[in-house]
Amino acid sequence: MPIFEFVCNECDKVFEDLVLSLSRIDEVVCPSCGSAKVKKKMSTFSSKSAGGNSFSLNTSSASSCSTGSV
Repeated sequence: MPIFEFVCNECDKVFEDLVLSLSRIDEVVCPSCGSAKVKKKMSTFSSKSAGGNSFSLNTSSASSCSTGSV
């Protein structure tokens, strides 16, 4: 169940709403003024890997790189 970010075209209020189905996005109303003239904003997200780091750097194999020439 995605949470989308919206902005109201009437009062410029930015809010989030849980939308159970994409077909119901047109039913979202502004919680501040009640207007149905809202626009879905483009939102970003981040995630965290299970290990706590988003990447790992293995420096021990750096000396064994081959350039292709012998």
